[in-house]
Amino acid sequence: MNRKDYSANLTMNVIHRAHQGSLELAKTKALERSMALQAMAEAILQHRNEILEANTLDLEANRTIPIPAPMVELLKLTPERLQITVQILQRLGDLPDLVGQVVGASYQLERSQSYGQRIPLGVIALIYEAFPELVAIAAGMSIQTGNSLIIRGGSEAHNSNLVITKVLRLALKQVGLPVECIEFLPPTDKSSIHYLLTQDRYINLVIPYGRDSLVERVAKVASVPVLKVAMGNCYLYWSASGSLDMVRWMILDSHESKPDPVNAIEKVLIDSKHNFSVVVRLWNSLKENGFEVRGDAALVDEFPDLILTEDRDWSQAYLSKIVAFKVVDSIDSGISWINNYSSGHADCLVAESYQESRQFALGVNSACIFINKSPKFSRYQNQKDGIFLGMSNQKSFAQGLIGLEAFTRIKYIFQGN
Repeated sequence: MNRKDYSANLTMNVIHRAHQGSLELAKTKALERSMALQAMAEAILQHRNEILEANTLDLEANRTIPIPAPMVELLKLTPERLQITVQILQRLGDLPDLVGQVVGASYQLERSQSYGQRIPLGVIALIYEAFPELVAIAAGMSIQTGNSLIIRGGSEAHNSNLVITKVLRLALKQVGLPVECIEFLPPTDKSSIHYLLTQDRYINLVIPYGRDSLVERVAKVASVPVLKVAMGNCYLYWSASGSLDMVRWMILDSHESKPDPVNAIEKVLIDSKHNFSVVVRLWNSLKENGFEVRGDAALVDEFPDLILTEDRDWSQAYLSKIVAFKVVDSIDSGISWINNYSSGHADCLVAESYQESRQFALGVNSACIFINKSPKFSRYQNQKDGIFLGMSNQKSFAQGLIGLEAFTRIKYIFQGN
């Protein structure tokens, strides 16, 4: 058997096991899945030293590989990050069960009753870079909604991913759920992604999580439905009526998403009517907080201490503490620029004008709009909120915050009289 055939067989065996596991999981009750989530949380606590040791191996191995600094930060596990992961799993286990939830149908057939019911998708594949605790978070969301998960992480986090997967499968076995509900594909074979993305008979959703280049590669190849997760390259338009303090707070707070800067404001459009002594105060404040400040050619000509922004940067995420500035002549120009260059998942306005607020909210073609409000992203804020995997910029079945609803679909039932 040649290498290509071996890879295909290995991948298909993983897919078939996950598919069978999803059929078994679909029969379980909410209490069983909740117990599994609590067991997964407890298993991570019990094996945290083993997980951290595996992560140390990954960090040491990547010292000789030229991976971007932001990705190294995403790769690095800490006891605090593991503790947050444990809290997320525990919270997932406490949330109301979505599976089986009845929703109203928008139409009724004659002499019958129509209704919808939430059911699991089936098998979900997660293809991602770095960020090893994402294994546990995505697995928790999948198990809670009755889905199997296939994990395909990058080689930079291979040891961490492998150990966390093993720990989660031990927890499933402990509570009597099929371990096939969480399957692992090693990153050593690049062709496995192609097989994974084209098995639409068995795979019901693919979630690519990482830099734009990874997300777009997955979307191009996949015949399976894709739920894109967007990171960074969020814009802020600073109206002439907006305050310096609000802009400064929103930028700084948006970069506090740990560890991944999902909604970090990286580009700021300044209304040309601003007094630039105020703008310089903002730049100085950002620099004092460890940010690198960049500007377009017009700003650099006037303020030579700014770093020039490359043309390609306006449509790409930095995923770092960098903010680029550009002057525009009106809110119309700002909206047009954002619609052309933003990542389209979370864009912001600072303004005191109600008219500008409405114009921005209706004109910007992004999944989420934040007006005088920090876009800072959090998977887990408090006991009253749900859990969110990330943010999507799709204009289709799921956009904005990716919660448990994105892991389910609605089956419509027509009951005759």
